[in-house]
Amino acid sequence: MTRQFWNGNMAAAQAVRQSRVEVIAAYPITPQTHTVEYLAQFVADGELDARMVKVESEHSALSACCGASIVGSRTFTASCSQGLQLMSEVMYFASGMRFPIVMAVANRTLSVPVNIWADHQDTLVNRDAGWIQIYTRSVQEIYDMMLVAFASAEDPRVNLPAIVAYDGFILSHASEPVTPLEQSVVDDFLPSPRATERPLMDPAKPQQFGEVLFPEWYPDFEYKKHSALVGAADVLTERFAALAELSGRRYDLVERDSDPGAKTVIFGIGSMMQTARHTAAKLREQGESVAVVNLRVFRPFPEQAVAKALQHAETVLVLDRDIGYGSAGMVYPDVVRALYHAEHRPTVLNFIVGLGGKDITEQTILRSLELAKDGYRGQSVFWPDARGPQEGIAPSAQR
Repeated sequence: MTRQFWNGNMAAAQAVRQSRVEVIAAYPITPQTHTVEYLAQFVADGELDARMVKVESEHSALSACCGASIVGSRTFTASCSQGLQLMSEVMYFASGMRFPIVMAVANRTLSVPVNIWADHQDTLVNRDAGWIQIYTRSVQEIYDMMLVAFASAEDPRVNLPAIVAYDGFILSHASEPVTPLEQSVVDDFLPSPRATERPLMDPAKPQQFGEVLFPEWYPDFEYKKHSALVGAADVLTERFAALAELSGRRYDLVERDSDPGAKTVIFGIGSMMQTARHTAAKLREQGESVAVVNLRVFRPFPEQAVAKALQHAETVLVLDRDIGYGSAGMVYPDVVRALYHAEHRPTVLNFIVGLGGKDITEQTILRSLELAKDGYRGQSVFWPDARGPQEGIAPSAQR
């Protein structure tokens, strides 16, 4: 198709339209609202043959998607922030029932204080809900990853729900050039709606769903769900390869940006990694050895791929656009775990940046690199863009 100029929400909606979704249920919350508004317009204009379900809350939206999925419909919803937390109870139900629902999340911080701008707090606090989690850096990636999410979630080896996350306003409302696929190509890339072998609710063939499991059997069930999510990494890799053949756009679970022997590596998720790439490229022009590793898929966590991408590093800066209160950022612990048993274990430091939509600029990256030069010093978590005294940072370096 010809190149388009879409914002992130439109890119998500167009991918959902081309995926021939049959049921959409959503409740408005900034900054994802336009996604389902666009889809409602597609339905009203006859461009999408789908049931648009108006609900009274985000909890109801995901519940309606579960009801549609249990009879075999391809389903979609969107949310973020407090709305996503209201869905939290049903998120575990969706993964436990193995419903391949796809959700777009325009990342937004959690209240209070009230804030409508981007960080990753909302999705990362739900990192263990049993959903695939894919993070994007650009509007083109939003479009592509929506297609990958449907293809992977519905794969019979997976049958789990999936989130495609993109930074609110930074990507949801920003417009960039996007090259979509022809409808016929999307139809070949995705299985036909309802083409599934998973158990479905059918009055003609009664089955029992969501039954009580006693302790003797419960661990077996949980192990199967966990194994399916771990195995989703291979399915996602296959879908990335298939998409590359169709579009020429290549993706992976973990992507390293040049300089394989760099001793200093910046690691993170989301749109801020574009800024990190730009900053690292400028530093390399000045003779410094700095590389960037982008984590596209956070769940399942690609432990071996992360360890391989960081195998030559001496210092790793994990940028977290979130905070696990009383501990560290939520990406950081998984990176440390991936490297703990490595033959060469680098120093891994955590930098909490961009909370509540605070701009992550070249200066943010440079300040993080400056703080990392002194190493651990008994302090592994730093807040380079927060004001006031901070433990472990010399007074001369305080903001």
